[in-house]
Amino acid sequence: MRTLEASEWRASAAAHEARVDALVAPHLERRGAAVKHPVHDFLFTYYSHRPAQLRRWHPGYGVRLADAAAYDGLKGYADGAVTSAYVASQQPLLTALRRLLAATAARPAHTGCFGLHEWAMVYRLDEDETRHADWPLRLGADGTDAVVESHRIACSHFDAYRFFTPPARPLNTLSPGRDDRADFEQPGCLHAGMDLYKHAFRLSPMIASDLVVDCFELARDIRVLDMRAAPYDLADLGVDPVRIETAAGKAEYAVAQRGFAERGAPLRARLLEECERLLAVLAVLAPVPA
Repeated sequence: MRTLEASEWRASAAAHEARVDALVAPHLERRGAAVKHPVHDFLFTYYSHRPAQLRRWHPGYGVRLADAAAYDGLKGYADGAVTSAYVASQQPLLTALRRLLAATAARPAHTGCFGLHEWAMVYRLDEDETRHADWPLRLGADGTDAVVESHRIACSHFDAYRFFTPPARPLNTLSPGRDDRADFEQPGCLHAGMDLYKHAFRLSPMIASDLVVDCFELARDIRVLDMRAAPYDLADLGVDPVRIETAAGKAEYAVAQRGFAERGAPLRARLLEECERLLAVLAVLAPVPA
C-alpha cells in the first residue's frame, strides 16, 4: 500500500475536479433550466453515474491518502484507502468484466451496421411516439421505415437491441441477450465503446479516476456520432446529420466508427489490466486450495 501525502493527492484531486467541471457544466446548466438535450444528456440520464460521482477523485486500490477525512464513510474506503474486503466483494463484477472486455477485444471491429439501431428504435412508430418526440424525423415516418426495410440490420449490442420496436426485432440478423454479451460484443460497436465508461465507473473507486474520465470523454464523442447518424432532425441544435441512407453517409460513418474503435482499444486494454490486477490481488489474499 503506497501512501500519498495530502499536498500531493489534493493537487491531483483539484486537477481532476477542474477537468470534470469543464465537461459537465453545460449539462448542469441545462438541468437547472429544465432544458433537455437529446445528444449530450444521454451519459447522465441513461447511465447511473451522477456528475458529483464523476467529480470525486479516487487514486484506485493500492494507494492510501494521508489526512483524508473527506473519504471517511465513502463506499469501499477505510483509513484513507480502498479496502481489500471491498475488492473481494466485487469479485463477481471483476470476473464478468474481465471476460467481456477480453472477448470484445479479441474480435475484429465490424463497421457495417451504419447506426441503424437508432432507426430500428423508431420503426413503424408515429413521430410523437419516438424516444425524442420533440425532434422530427429527417425523412418522416414512412421514409424512416423504408430505410430500415431496405437495409440489413446487424446490431450486436443487447442494450441497443432491446429498444428496437417489436416489428423491428425480427429484422435483426443477431439475437443478443442480457446474459450473452461476451458472445456478441465487438469493438466497432458504438454502444460497446460508450459502455467503456459504464465499466469504468462500476470499477470505481478501485481504479484511478483519470481512466474513468478518459472513458467518459470517449463516450461523449461517440454519442455525437450516434445521434448524427440517427433518423432525427437535430439541425436546430447544430447537429449535422450523417446521412447513412446514402453511400457517402455510409462511408463517412464507417470511417468515424473505425476511428472510435481505435480510440477505444487502449482504454479497453487498461480496464482489462485493472480487472486482472485486482483479481490477482484477491488470488494472493485468498488463494484457491490445491
